[in-house]
Amino acid sequence: MPVPSPLPPRDGVNATRLRLPAAGPGETVQGHVLHRFGHVDPDGIRERFARGEVVDRHGRPIPADTPLGVHEDLWYYREVPHEEPLPVQHRLLHRDERLVVIHKPHFLPTTPGGRFVQETALVRLRNELGIDDLVPLHRLDRATAGVVMFSCDPATRGAYHLLFERRAVTKRYEAVCALPAAPDGAGDDTPDDAHTAALLDRFPLVMRSRIRKDKGVLRSVTEEIPAAASGRAAGARVRTRTSNLAHTGANAETRIEVLDVGTSAGTLASRTVVRFGLSPRTGRTHQLRIHLAALGLGIAFDPFYPDLLDAAPDDLSRPLQLLSRSLAFTDPVTGEAREFVSPAQLQERPA
Repeated sequence: MPVPSPLPPRDGVNATRLRLPAAGPGETVQGHVLHRFGHVDPDGIRERFARGEVVDRHGRPIPADTPLGVHEDLWYYREVPHEEPLPVQHRLLHRDERLVVIHKPHFLPTTPGGRFVQETALVRLRNELGIDDLVPLHRLDRATAGVVMFSCDPATRGAYHLLFERRAVTKRYEAVCALPAAPDGAGDDTPDDAHTAALLDRFPLVMRSRIRKDKGVLRSVTEEIPAAASGRAAGARVRTRTSNLAHTGANAETRIEVLDVGTSAGTLASRTVVRFGLSPRTGRTHQLRIHLAALGLGIAFDPFYPDLLDAAPDDLSRPLQLLSRSLAFTDPVTGEAREFVSPAQLQERPA
């Protein structure tokens, strides 16, 4: 069970918890914190202890000279730097006593991380709605727009979390991809009808692969599936006679269908584009982006797949053309069928 924080959120942001060792460099609690973070702001750390802003699990200030081993953890508020407001706006789709559902725009993070704290969907909503207990039930990448669902009732939160853990939520996405030019084209970006038909004739299809995301690495990677597990259902596990080692097969599965084809309605006006419907059975990091790129149909304006582009400032005119269109499930509290749908449209969709 998570250890509850003795400090309430401040300005929509949770207090930070730090685990303490029983012994180690520094000998005292303040000494340990200085050893770990003193290179950042040693005077600021000493001032926080002096002001009683570093507390134990009961919310009591921890004196600077407290020996290590007295407390297992401490809590404090991070100093949040000023953030310029992001020029994008979320939209409230639903609110009741248990759930809050929004349309999250492109470029807005779901939760705090890195340089984004106040300018995240979670912190914005906590401040806007006055709900300190608000917690996301799932996440979307900052680049992806669409439906995001939050829990505002700790008593029922676990039941909704289980829906996602048990894959009992039907997720539907849309993506827009520019068709590649025909191999024997005349040099322009428009594929001929025969080439378009050949590219799209394989749909609908189901993509299965094994995806790994390493901490601190921007892109996920696709791993080779062991021969013993190939051809089996996603997540299949195979044991050999000579070992208890479990070989895992595909851990990512997406059904892909064509919704419509035509000339882009946005900045890719000279290109033939396809709007795909995506139904992921699993939720691996960047799964949908990887699966479309593997088909030679990378999502429009994707800076990661198939090629990793140099880091650049946000270009609001070129958002990733990926949208979480809807979430559908049977409510675990009321038993009713529920569906939340984003009203947004991808700007590069076929005209």
